[in-house]
Amino acid sequence: MRWNLEWIRTFKAIYETGTLSAAAQELFISQPGVSLHLNSLEAYTGYKLFDRAARKMVPTEKGKILYNFVIEPLNKMEVAEQHFHKRSQEDRTTISVGMCFETFQYTLEEHIAKLPFNLIIKFGEYPQMQQDLDHGLLDLIITPQKGNQPNLMYEAFSKERLVLIAGSETDTAGVLDLLEANDIKGVANLLKEQLWYSTAADMEHLKNFWTKHFGLHPDFSPNYIVPNISSIIRCLSGGKGFSVVPDFLCREAMDSKKIQLVWEGQTPLENTLYFGTRKKTIYTEEIQQLQVLLKEKWKV
Repeated sequence: MRWNLEWIRTFKAIYETGTLSAAAQELFISQPGVSLHLNSLEAYTGYKLFDRAARKMVPTEKGKILYNFVIEPLNKMEVAEQHFHKRSQEDRTTISVGMCFETFQYTLEEHIAKLPFNLIIKFGEYPQMQQDLDHGLLDLIITPQKGNQPNLMYEAFSKERLVLIAGSETDTAGVLDLLEANDIKGVANLLKEQLWYSTAADMEHLKNFWTKHFGLHPDFSPNYIVPNISSIIRCLSGGKGFSVVPDFLCREAMDSKKIQLVWEGQTPLENTLYFGTRKKTIYTEEIQQLQVLLKEKWKV
C-alpha cells in the first residue's frame, strides 16, 4: 500500500492554516473529508501528526519532520501545475494576483469584465502571498509588507492611512471635546467604553492604531467581529459604533455621510503599499496594465 498524494496535500493545508475548517476551505472539500485524509495518513505512517487543541491543530514533532520532507516537492508540483495551466490556454493569458479581499472589491472588481486576459484572485496572509509569488503561483501581489526573497522586487505606489471612524448616528461629542483639550488618556478611556467593530483579519489595525496614538496595547475586545472591513462599513452606515480602518476603504462612505471620520491621530499612522512581482516574468505587459488600473483607483 502507498500513501495517497491527496493525503499529503491535505496534511500541508492543515499545517499551514492551523485548522480543519480552514484547510477544507482552501482545498474546496468538506471538513469530514479533511479529517478522513488526515486519519488515513496517520494510520499509514503510524504516527500522530497533530495535537488537537480547542481552536488549532498543533503539529507534533513527527508532523514537523514530515512537513519539512514534503513541502519542497509539493511546491514544485504546484508550480508545474500552474505553469502547465497557463501554457494550455494559448489564446488568452492567465494572470494570478494576490491581495486582501477589501482591496479587490475597491479596486479591481469593477474592471474584471473588461480585462483582455484571464484573472485569478487569491486572498490570504501576506507572507504566504510572498511565498506563492516567489514559487510562481502568483504573478502580482499588493502588500504593505516587503519580503526578503531575492527573486522578488517591490515598487511603492501608494499609502493607506489608518483612521478612527464612527457610524453617522454615533455621539462623538465627548471624544472630540477631549481631543480638543489634548486629553489623550481621557480619549482612550472614553473610547474603551464604546461599541466597537472589528474583523479577525484586521485586529492588527486596531492594535497598531492604539499603540501608536495612546502608547498602550488595547485592553478591550471589540463587541462585534464581522467577516471583513466592507461589513464593518455597512454595519456602521447610519448606525452607532467605532472602528479603525484604512482610509481608502471608507472614503466613499464618508463622502456620502454614512459614517464620520473621528480622528486620524496627532501624527497619522500610514502604511506604504507595494506592488510585488518577480524580477523575471513573461507577463510584464499584463502586470503593467493591472498596475495602471490600481494606481488610478488610489488617486480617486
